[in-house]
Amino acid sequence: MRTLSSVEELEFAPAAMPARVVIAPMSDHALLEATRAGDEDAFAELVGRYRNQITSYIYRMTNDYEEAVDLAQETFVRLYRAAGRYQTTHAFSTYLYRIATNLLYRIATNLAISELRKRKRRRLVSLTGLLNPGDGGEAVDFNPADERPLQDVNLVETERREAISRAISTLPEKYRAPLVLRDVQGKSYDEIAAILATSEGTVKSRINRARNFLRDKMHAYL
Repeated sequence: MRTLSSVEELEFAPAAMPARVVIAPMSDHALLEATRAGDEDAFAELVGRYRNQITSYIYRMTNDYEEAVDLAQETFVRLYRAAGRYQTTHAFSTYLYRIATNLLYRIATNLAISELRKRKRRRLVSLTGLLNPGDGGEAVDFNPADERPLQDVNLVETERREAISRAISTLPEKYRAPLVLRDVQGKSYDEIAAILATSEGTVKSRINRARNFLRDKMHAYL
């Protein structure tokens, strides 16, 4: 038996390291299946994955952040209620965007006529007040001088972005949705076609028309 002359000669066997357990994240399909079974944590995970995307999409459609937050929440409520009807034919995100889009279309359909009537009434009252003074004087053209200070580059760019958002929100629904899905959300043409339940050819045509509309509206900023 060999005698050790120093502690350095002692060889230690490497300690066994505990194996790392890597848990792969659940797929969207699996999370929705768990949601069907009553797993609220699974549903919370789905909301966390897609809340920002859906809120951004609705905001671009409405140009109203508070309304976008509310409608995004309503989208997930509808998703939860309809979980039992979900089929894996399409990607989960496609299904979710379709719910959001249908919600927007329904709201637009219900509110469009009444909102247009309100705007016409407000515009009529405003023009009547401006062009027909209440002091008995003659009607005058209203063309006030622009006394605003000169804008710097940053302010101009901010106003340009806001103008683009406003312009997008004025597009007809059938053009606005594919444009936002393509140019803001980065969806492919086939994904958009699935979300809007139409053909890729129709999607491309509507996006092209939407871009032309925007180009006309934004002519002053280009």
